Amino acid sequence: MAILQVVQGPNPGQVFPLEEEICILGRHPECDVVLEVGAVSRQHARVLRINDDFFLEDLNSRNGTFLNNARLEGRAQLSENDQVRICDVVLVFHQGPPVASPPAASPGAADQATIGAMVIDDDQPTASSTIMSKVSISAGATGLVLAVNAEAKLKALLEISRHLGRVVSVSDVLPKLLDSLFSIFLQADRGFVVLREPTTGRIIPKAVKHRRENSDEAIRISRTILNGVMAAKEAILSADAATDSRFDMAESIVDFQIHSMMCAPLVNNEGQVLGAIQIDTLDQRHRFTRDDLDVLASVACQAATVVDNAQLHEVALQEEALRRELNVAHQVQQGLLPAAPPEVKGYAFYDHYEPARQLGGDYFDYIPLGGGRLAIVLADVSGKGVAAALLMAKLSAETRFCLASESSLATAVGKLNRVFSESRWEDRFVTLVVGVLNPETHEIVLANAGHQQPLLRNKAGELKEIGEETGGLPIGVSSDWEYEEFTIRLAPGESLTFYTDGITDAMNPAGEFYGNERLFAQMAKPCDGVKQLGQNLIDSVRRHIGNRAQTDDICVTCFGRSDA
Repeated sequence: MAILQVVQGPNPGQVFPLEEEICILGRHPECDVVLEVGAVSRQHARVLRINDDFFLEDLNSRNGTFLNNARLEGRAQLSENDQVRICDVVLVFHQGPPVASPPAASPGAADQATIGAMVIDDDQPTASSTIMSKVSISAGATGLVLAVNAEAKLKALLEISRHLGRVVSVSDVLPKLLDSLFSIFLQADRGFVVLREPTTGRIIPKAVKHRRENSDEAIRISRTILNGVMAAKEAILSADAATDSRFDMAESIVDFQIHSMMCAPLVNNEGQVLGAIQIDTLDQRHRFTRDDLDVLASVACQAATVVDNAQLHEVALQEEALRRELNVAHQVQQGLLPAAPPEVKGYAFYDHYEPARQLGGDYFDYIPLGGGRLAIVLADVSGKGVAAALLMAKLSAETRFCLASESSLATAVGKLNRVFSESRWEDRFVTLVVGVLNPETHEIVLANAGHQQPLLRNKAGELKEIGEETGGLPIGVSSDWEYEEFTIRLAPGESLTFYTDGITDAMNPAGEFYGNERLFAQMAKPCDGVKQLGQNLIDSVRRHIGNRAQTDDICVTCFGRSDA
């Protein structure tokens, strides 16, 4: 299987399989390869698979697509290890898994992570440590900073402040951190920064730097050393790592004959270990000293704060973007609902929809049908939030189509049920009640798919639940269920109320449900028409909830015949 692997940019090491015949690269979330960089176009480029060959095309992007540092014109075939550059993101093309990628992990086997020319290896030291120096780093280790050589401390802090003071992105923080360290430690040949994933605890390489800019040497990192440093929250110094017994059998040290190395954990103010910094030198004449370790420890304390703040800033940006998207989605969802009740001679209508979150799963609609008829629909999608809202949008479109294409209400509901019984909806289902009103004959044809029974209220205020004997399963439960319909005739002053369980399940601060008893008592109270009937119900539910947060969507539709 061919892949694209990120070697520069956000999420280095990330692998994108090229499984489809056409894979779109861009910033839009629906792209096959999503590159979350502002300069990347929404649909920037594409990879086409023709037989067993792969080709790259630019999609008239604003900033262009580069193949092996040459701007792409037209279509170009991809070969093994070709570099694709899109703005600041560099990806490498492989016909199969990259050479540096790990084999599939067997149960209990440690994983391996890569970033460009960095590889994290597992190694097992065979002797006890002969570390030359250690410095403890703990949460809020201000005493450490004060204990460091004043001149070295000042130089380090000034460098860090100058390079990192205005950085707000993690992807910008780490390279600048290494730049600062290389300006402080002139003997450093290589350096890297790794971060620990908060959820999995995996060590992820994030930045690497060579003194020689064009160096293609791989930096092999010892997971054992990193885990030890982060577990103990201690910065360590080895004056001659190539002969240090702590690193016996460690290929990452022996391969490159590292003569001196320092490694320090990144610990934030809450004592959480965010990752680690390691720098090393090949020059045995300029080994690191205890003073150098003190400086690195001081830098690590300040860098941890910067990284922590950058991560919090990125989380805040993601949350703000999510809020904006939810606000837009809320407006779109509101656009799927009726803007105002219909105007039908001799009838009055009232509706109310109040989602518990920005996006809801309840749905109601008024759908004009042939012969002057009007369908009144109310439904409740299982679940809440984005998933329920998406299903509600699908329900809106399918309901209109089914009701318009079938003359029988029961047949239309059955057709709708088959659509939502497909396996792709998994365990989602919908409860639904529909009434088709003929204002000329005052007849209403009703069908119920697992929903609360409609409430029929006569002119005297007497209530009755109707349709118990004809209720069916919720939509999406059984594809071959046959639904029934029945007909009633509204007398002058009579009304029907459809409602979702957000009404009866509304809970007050004492944990008491609104319930059917309160619902029936409220609906039986005297009122002046359907609009007041519905509004009085909503006011009653709100008084019951009080200052408690709403736990479910609330939806009500009332419609009735005038007294004349």
